[in-house]
Amino acid sequence: MANEASGPARDALHAPGPLQRRGGSGVGYRASFENGFSLLEVLVAFVILALVGTALFRLFGASLNNASLADEYSRAVLYAESQLAAATVETALRERSDQGASDDGRYAWSTKVEPYVPLGATADQERMAQMLPLRPWRLTVTVSWPGDFGGQRSLALSTVRLATKQP
Repeated sequence: MANEASGPARDALHAPGPLQRRGGSGVGYRASFENGFSLLEVLVAFVILALVGTALFRLFGASLNNASLADEYSRAVLYAESQLAAATVETALRERSDQGASDDGRYAWSTKVEPYVPLGATADQERMAQMLPLRPWRLTVTVSWPGDFGGQRSLALSTVRLATKQP
């Protein structure tokens, strides 16, 4: 027993170290050096959070821009379809061009009606087509509106309609 230390020296020898357990059951056990996060760990977590947040904000911003662009194209298609319908209903089909603007002035449209000639048609086929009581017409509507950075966006719709020949 003479070799054994007494008092504070004995307590220091038998105290649990940083990697040893304190207590017997181990429930709720935590090593003494794990009392919280280090400054480096917190900084790394904030950097990761900032990168993820930036990516999400860019993603949401891009989706809002795409939704706005889709709305513009949808409105342009509506204007073009209404002009195609008006070109066949309001007046008889004949060769002509027309242009105008939407009520709000944002969209400009132009309509072109011309005789339809299929690609690769021969002179005999065109002569035979002249003898028929019906005539095919190509209707083309182009709608344009201001785009980003001073550019111009446009959309064109075409269709072929049959109409009786006018004397």
